[in-house]
Amino acid sequence: MEPSPTRLRQIALVAKDLDKARYLITKVIGTEVLYEDPLVEHWGLKNFLVPIGGDIIEVVSPFKADTTAGRLLEKRGDGGYMIIMQTLDALKRKKHIEASKLGKVVFEHATPNGESICIQYHPKGVAGGVIPELDSHSTTASNPDPLGMPFSPWHGCGPISTYEQYSTLMRRNSDLQLLGVSLRLKQGANVHDAARQWEHTFGVQQASNDGRTSRSRAIHFTNAKISFVPPETPDDLEGIIEIIIGVSGVARLKEIAWRASFEGMQVHENSDSKTVHMLGVRWKFIPLGTPSGASIVTSRL
Repeated sequence: MEPSPTRLRQIALVAKDLDKARYLITKVIGTEVLYEDPLVEHWGLKNFLVPIGGDIIEVVSPFKADTTAGRLLEKRGDGGYMIIMQTLDALKRKKHIEASKLGKVVFEHATPNGESICIQYHPKGVAGGVIPELDSHSTTASNPDPLGMPFSPWHGCGPISTYEQYSTLMRRNSDLQLLGVSLRLKQGANVHDAARQWEHTFGVQQASNDGRTSRSRAIHFTNAKISFVPPETPDDLEGIIEIIIGVSGVARLKEIAWRASFEGMQVHENSDSKTVHMLGVRWKFIPLGTPSGASIVTSRL
């Protein structure tokens, strides 16, 4: 099955202290809580979602024992949890994955009206140390371009009846744009094999990492990219190590660095980016409209 246009719609992190995580993300980035999903309590979790333009950063935290998120916390501490993608036809891709024995579905849910479907896959054997989820929204008169509309409906933000409310918050944070994420591979894994696996399994087209180095390899979404990088030391664990966010305006960028420094975080600044260490992940903020910011965004297939 050939690659198909796919959007990196949501990144989920796990944190031990959800209230602290909520404070830090909203304070430092300057965004706001868009939704708290009561349905995740079924898995012993609480969460919150914040808008990065029309895309989402989610943070979950376990309140019960023996959860996948809890085991990740014990193993790695605060950090990455899930990569949630949006494609045109998640069911068609699922049939390909199952027929080719590329992955195992662990959770599947469709809305009663057929407006959306989410399909979560077992992380075992999937390069990058995250739980992958591939979802889709139906094309309708009110949602004519689910992948291309920057603030299109997204089931993770609540019922479609609340779309006007949460899309307003997305637009209010349109000066932020999700540009990319880096996944560190496990010891001995190959970055080229990882990119090929995600392309063949989830349909996200692979491309070289700007053609500069063979040490990393990337897959390109309609709005962002995932880069696969090898571990640098024997102690490095696989998982999300960096999230890249574009920011409109130099003043806005400086404010993020200042607020992070005020909160006692490690901040690295150079001429074209600000990097903050928060919740076990590097957050790289890049000014939009510059060569650095523009180079991350790729064309649709």
